[in-house]
Parts: sequence; C-alpha cells; structure tokens
Amino acid sequence: MGVWDHLTGQAEAIRSLRAAASTAPGNVAMSHSWLITGPPGSGRSNLAYAFAAALLSRGPDDEDLTVRQVQARTHPDLAVLSTEMVIIKMDEVRELVKASQFSPSVGRYRVVVIEDADRMTERTSNVLLKALEEPPPRTVWILCAPSEADLIPTIRSRVRSVRLRVPSVADVAELLRERDGVDPATAEVAAREAQSHIGMAHRLATDPDARARRRQTLETALAIRSVSDAVVAAATLLAVAGEDAKAITLERDAEERESALRSLGVAPGGTVPPALRAQLRALEDDQKRRATRSLRDGIDRILVDLLSLYRDILLLQLGVSEEPINQSIRHDLDTAAAAATPATTLRVMDAITTARTRIDGNVAPALALEAMLIAVSRHPVR
Repeated sequence: MGVWDHLTGQAEAIRSLRAAASTAPGNVAMSHSWLITGPPGSGRSNLAYAFAAALLSRGPDDEDLTVRQVQARTHPDLAVLSTEMVIIKMDEVRELVKASQFSPSVGRYRVVVIEDADRMTERTSNVLLKALEEPPPRTVWILCAPSEADLIPTIRSRVRSVRLRVPSVADVAELLRERDGVDPATAEVAAREAQSHIGMAHRLATDPDARARRRQTLETALAIRSVSDAVVAAATLLAVAGEDAKAITLERDAEERESALRSLGVAPGGTVPPALRAQLRALEDDQKRRATRSLRDGIDRILVDLLSLYRDILLLQLGVSEEPINQSIRHDLDTAAAAATPATTLRVMDAITTARTRIDGNVAPALALEAMLIAVSRHPVR
C-alpha cells in the first residue's frame, strides 16, 4: 500500500506535501509546522496521516510497514491528539509538547498530528505556540482545521498552510469504487447524497441502515403538516440521530476495549484484576463523552441532509437545471416544489440554519429541533 494511495481530489495539496516529505532532514527549506485546512469531508485527516507516513518512512522498503503503523497509530515516532469532546484540554497539549521534544527513534522525523485543532481555546493555543516557535530540528507538527481563521493569528503566522477543496462527486465515487469495491451506481448516489463528504459517502455506500436512516429523515420532514406533526417529527429525528451515533460508536468502542484488555494482558473473557479496573473506567468515561459528541454530530448530519432537501426544492422552483442531490426521490421533490413558493422554502432553510446555530450554542437538541420543525409546519412545502 503506497503512502498516497486512496487520496482523492487533492492533487495540488499532495504535490506540495510530497515534495516536502522528500526533503532531507535538516534542510532549512523544510517547514516544521503545517496546517491542513478544508471543509468537513475533504480528507484533512487522511492527508495529514499520509504526510506523516511519508515523513516517517525511511524508504521504499520501509513504506508498507510505516503506513500500517500510522494507520494503527502505533508508530513509535508518531504522536496524535484527537478528541471527541467540544474542546481540547490544555493538559493534553502539554503532554503532546513534551513528547515532541524527543528525537525520533526509528523514523526520519518525529511527527505530531493534532486533528480538529480549531477546538483549542486561546489559552491552550498559547501552550502550543511556544512549541511551534522553537521546534526540535527533526520534529514536524501537522495541524488540521476547517479554516485558517479557526486558529489564533500567532499560530497562523508560524505554520505553512495547505488548503483543500471539496472533492467532486466523480472523485469521491471513483474512490469508493477503487478503495471499497462499491458498484458504480451505488458509489455515484452515495457520493452525491453525501455532498462529497468522503467519510459519509463511505457509510452510505457500504451501510444499508445508514441509507435507510437518511431516507427516513427526508420523509419525516416532507410529511409535516401541523405543529403536532412537528413535535412528533422532532422526536423521530432525535431517535434517528441516536441510532446513527450508536452505529458509529458501538464497533469502535468494542475494538478499543478489546485492545485495552489485550495491552493489559487480560485474556478475552477473562476477569479484570481490581488494580486494572481504574484504567478501564477511564476508557469507558472517554467513550461516554464521545457518545455525547457523536449524538450532536449525528443531529448535525440530519440538518445538513435537510438543507440538501430544501436546496433541491428551491432550485427546482427557480428552474435551475442542476441535478438534485436527492435525485432518488425526484418525484417527491417535484411535488414539494410545485406546492410552495421559493420564499417559503427559503424560510424553512433559514429555520434549519438557526437550529444548527442554536445547537452549536449548547441549546438542548430536542428544543432546537422542535422549534425548527414548528417553523417548517408553518411553511409547509407540500
């Protein structure tokens, strides 16, 4: 497996990072602090870890092993900070800064990756800033964030930015075909309905339950006629988001627990010694926090899908010839477009955007969804 395999739609960014990775350690032209930015689903993390593997690899003979170790996050010269929480803790960054001071043991560099660097508060960012100002000669920092504006100016001034674009539907469909063996028709629909979000496209293409939950979301919204319908629909969508979040986290939680038990020397099905139970409780606490975050992410996915629905309706109302995102329910789209006005559809889209803002501001998701869908009931599109 090559370092840059299974990346799509980012040829310019790959060229820049590939050139940097080929630079010999110690070359002054090599930047030791990088920022990879791009919208959700553009492949920021995938590109960051491909770059990390290229930096760590000592040559072609070492490449396959390095890629596998990076994918498993087990390479001795790779440090990673990813969080499922709303913010990254200051203590987590401090520990990462300490780890960055060691010389690489087997790789060409020591590489430190921070996913979702935009989740650092200003105080936490200042802890990182000191490390970026004077990094050890063979340490490379790779930060990932939606945009440069999500980081404080002093950090932006010390990193080299690589901007990603949203890959095309064709690019994502090709990736699903080549990497995951998805048939062309399913790959095309999944890429389009995911709006080129690579991770979501993979789920839609490979998980029938995920496709069914998305369809249920759209059908629930289109069936709203009254305030009582809206209240029931809010509960339905919250349940759909919960099922989606559970599906994502359940397998991962089981794998993490199995890995933790294995690392602690506990045989499958064996009793955990009292002295080790605290470590498992810490893992379980982290998983509970991740479940909370996953639910919010699931709700946001639902809202993004609803925006795509009403966006399609609006374009049909305006006579735009572009193919709808939700082409698979074209008859419903045509019916809804004929039953309302563009102004009505825009008001519904505004209500969805407001709900996303409220949830980001920690308004209870159930309340935000009810308020949004009540607004939909007052401006039904069919």
